[in-house]
Amino acid sequence: MSGNTVRAQAIHQITNRTPLPSKPPERLEDIWAENVFDLTKMQATLPKVVFKSIKNTIVTGEKLDPSIADTVATAMRDWALARGALYYAHVFYPMTNLTAEKHDGFISVQGDGKVISEFSGKVLVQGEPDGSSFPNGGIRGTFEARGYTAWDVTSPAYVMETDNGATLCIPTVFVSWTGEALDKKVPLLRSIAAMDKAARKVLKLLGCDQVAHVNSSCGAEQEYFLVDANFASQRPDLLLAGRTLFGKPPAKGQEFDDHYFGAIPNRVQVFMQDVEEKMYKLGIPAKTRHNEVAPGQFEIAPFFEAANVASDHQQLTMTILKQTAKKHGFMCLLHEKPFAGINGSGKHVNWSVGNATQGNLLDPGDSPHENAQFLVFCGAVIRGVHKYGPLMRAAIATASNDHRLGANEAPPAIMSVYLGSQLEEVFEQIKTGTVTESKHKGVMDLGIAVVPPLSKDAGDRNRTSPFAFTGNRFEFRAVGSNQSVSGPLVVLNTMLAESLDWIGNRLESELSTGMDLSTAIITVLKDVMEAHGSVIFGGNGYSEEWHKMAVEERGLANLPTTADALPYLRAEFVQDLFAKTGVLTPVELESRFEVYAEQYILSIEVEAKLVIDIAKTRIYPAALDYLSQLSTTMTNLTSLGITLDKGSAEAIATLTNSMMAAVEELSTALAKHDIGSTEEHMQYCATTIRPLMDQVRECADSLEGLVADSFWPLPTYEEMLFIK
Repeated sequence: MSGNTVRAQAIHQITNRTPLPSKPPERLEDIWAENVFDLTKMQATLPKVVFKSIKNTIVTGEKLDPSIADTVATAMRDWALARGALYYAHVFYPMTNLTAEKHDGFISVQGDGKVISEFSGKVLVQGEPDGSSFPNGGIRGTFEARGYTAWDVTSPAYVMETDNGATLCIPTVFVSWTGEALDKKVPLLRSIAAMDKAARKVLKLLGCDQVAHVNSSCGAEQEYFLVDANFASQRPDLLLAGRTLFGKPPAKGQEFDDHYFGAIPNRVQVFMQDVEEKMYKLGIPAKTRHNEVAPGQFEIAPFFEAANVASDHQQLTMTILKQTAKKHGFMCLLHEKPFAGINGSGKHVNWSVGNATQGNLLDPGDSPHENAQFLVFCGAVIRGVHKYGPLMRAAIATASNDHRLGANEAPPAIMSVYLGSQLEEVFEQIKTGTVTESKHKGVMDLGIAVVPPLSKDAGDRNRTSPFAFTGNRFEFRAVGSNQSVSGPLVVLNTMLAESLDWIGNRLESELSTGMDLSTAIITVLKDVMEAHGSVIFGGNGYSEEWHKMAVEERGLANLPTTADALPYLRAEFVQDLFAKTGVLTPVELESRFEVYAEQYILSIEVEAKLVIDIAKTRIYPAALDYLSQLSTTMTNLTSLGITLDKGSAEAIATLTNSMMAAVEELSTALAKHDIGSTEEHMQYCATTIRPLMDQVRECADSLEGLVADSFWPLPTYEEMLFIK
């Protein structure tokens, strides 16, 4: 069957598909968090003394009383059984950016052969999956299998409903038998504790008497593509690599800017409503949905939540998007760059810190120049980004994210801070040692009587900045759409903890000399700006001038690839940061380098194998078949006295030969084994394997523009992006 016949059948199935009906949405108040064992349900089912104890742990971070586990387990089991769950799962987050779970039944066989539903406190608190079968970076050998999950009481249990039934899911940490973190939750919880300790110290120095537990918050904007499953099933690259390794750009892409915020296609909106209902039942506060810039690209964004819960909810969101897409006949692509030539997908992590007594510590208020609390915390962030910019880049380094960062689409390979004109002016004043004023919000009169005057913020926003202040939070725009947000949050929390600790020590030193608090604050922040102000940039981050200025004049690191960034996890200043704050031990940090480096290498090698396979078994035969058809046609026409230009056939033959020569070169490079160290292997993948893959693709994409459509074996960009 020819490529076009298969594609034509797919298009027929899509265009004649009976869409799933859009059922009337349920009342939000009726379904909100109905599948979550939250504080409200705990209060209704637990004895008062037990509820008070567990609430105190959740709200203040105090140590959990282990004696309450049996009572909580019984209540949790009864609630889950009432919702149809027969199994429970300790859910954890290994170093794969994915979610892992091991299901066990509530069933307990009695001596008389009967069964009862059983779930003890011991089982709730601790589980035992295999500690060596998950990536661990050498912490555990394959013969050393023991690992443990431990209940994270701060993230609520929930019932996950699927077509296969309901399961009680218990968020847990995952550690080795020797006590090292094998997951993404343990470092996140440690980083929150470190940041809380340093923040409380500073707040007390600022004169705050009552200081509640300080936590970071997160709101992650998830971008994604939807491709009809009929097309995706014909693309081995989408199925195995998550992105298209071949594909000629369509005549129309995103250049008209007509997709962004446009009317959501009916079928997609039905999918979105289904996703949101599932999220609401799990207590995930989905707030915003819209078309993104690229055709076929969309976004969903939640309200802010506490960082640990937000991280768990982000993992759930990705799972729900992918599972629900299948139900609606789509494949949800979370790869950062599934299509060349159009915008990729990020996961903008909106991050702030605050508590119940002082509120949002990154809220400047109407007069930021008078807000000492804000200036100190914002100054700590500036210092942290400047000192640990390479670590921030390493935290978002993956083979897939490299396609949208650095050299291709955006400049966040260089970490800088955007403050906006209002705050930039305030911190420039701090450099002089005096702060006297700041811009105020304005009013915009459009001259239209029926439109009310609009409030105008004191500063603009900057979409080209990797780390931008956006009113009362920072937006880490460089995080990849397929990533767990835990890693970036760990880095942000930890670098803030270290900077706050440094500022706290400096304030104590200045105050001990008899200096008044206001003068001490300005003195310390002046030092911060003199040493670290070069990281602030408010211009066009896409420009070549900025790239040159950032590196040559300001000394900022430009790390375009994961191979350049990940070695910083081994840098002494990074090791010192994590050791000082207690977030990661040297062994745990080294394991992360090994795991992420291996994932980078394997990802590129899988893609290279796919390039070779698709080129040899699909594109090459299609080109030969078409050349044969052309030759036969030309021969027949020549016998009739008709002569055709042979240029097209010669071009196809030349490109086909060039493609297969590049395939052979790629195959030889991929077979090389004596590459050296892990760092050298990563650089080999970045500088040798990937360019060879691009050479094969360049020839193949040119062939797609010359070979007759009826012979082309792969669904095209035009079909995948525009047919919904």
